[in-house]
Amino acid sequence: MGIPVWVMRGAEGGAQSPRHEDAAAVGAAAAAIFDQSAATRVAPTHAANVAAHDWEALADAVRQCTRCGLHKTRTQTVFGVGRRDAALMIIGEAPGAEEDRQGEPFVGPAGQLLNAMLGAIKLRRDEVYIANILKCRPPSNRDPQPTEAATCTPYLNRQIELLRPRVMLAVGRIAGQWLLQTEIPIGRLRGQVSRYGDTGIPLVVTYHPAYLLRSPLAKAKAWQDLCLVKDLIESHR
Repeated sequence: MGIPVWVMRGAEGGAQSPRHEDAAAVGAAAAAIFDQSAATRVAPTHAANVAAHDWEALADAVRQCTRCGLHKTRTQTVFGVGRRDAALMIIGEAPGAEEDRQGEPFVGPAGQLLNAMLGAIKLRRDEVYIANILKCRPPSNRDPQPTEAATCTPYLNRQIELLRPRVMLAVGRIAGQWLLQTEIPIGRLRGQVSRYGDTGIPLVVTYHPAYLLRSPLAKAKAWQDLCLVKDLIESHR
């Protein structure tokens, strides 16, 4: 299939992980991340101010952001990287340790695998745009808190507005559940086309590259998701 044997950060797959043995366990884990009330707790003035920024102003606002406690422990913010007219936007949950050091999303082994995944559908890293929901690393790579994700989402939304991608790919359970505002397990979110909020942009959810490094049996499903993304991009040319 052109995808190398793809080893990660949190549990992703259904029966392959004790953390997700059944739907109830998945729902309980997701509830700790997703909280509908928290998702709406962002001050309207913050979202409005962010919406007025262009790329450079937005990047500067992210660099200076102190709206949640993560600014106290970050080395630097991780804004995003790639073409600002890309057809495909890839969104993860949050920077890890290496991303925090380098200031770029998806570097290290997971980033190398992401590059290989893109190559399998004839795309290069510099042809897409890559970002995270959170722009600062959570301490010890813990899961994002709902209030942190809610505070950072206006920055992501403005990136989406400026980029206007044809297709979005959410990598990982947390990113997929947050973007779709759902507690549905990732095994049921992937393999289909959803839409992001009111934008109408097609959104595909797949497993995080780090999970695929640990769970190679999931690569066949990830390949299906990538093929779906490729078809969507080609249909929107």
